[in-house]
Amino acid sequence: MPARPNRRPLANSPFQPEPEQAVESYSVDDRVCHDVHGLGRVVSVDAHGVTVDFGSSSVRIPSPFAKMERL
Repeated sequence: MPARPNRRPLANSPFQPEPEQAVESYSVDDRVCHDVHGLGRVVSVDAHGVTVDFGSSSVRIPSPFAKMERL
């Protein structure tokens, strides 16, 4: 059986696709709070994540930043 092509949903369809979540961007020296590691400061940023200094350790947090928020 051939695969079905992706079709756009109809405007009045109850089966609308989920909207894409926006990935937050961070810059160096941003203060952040992480659910597991606590309070920290962003020390470097790359295309796929950030490195955060939490005082006792530095941890690289990959994107998307589900457990982290900017203060």
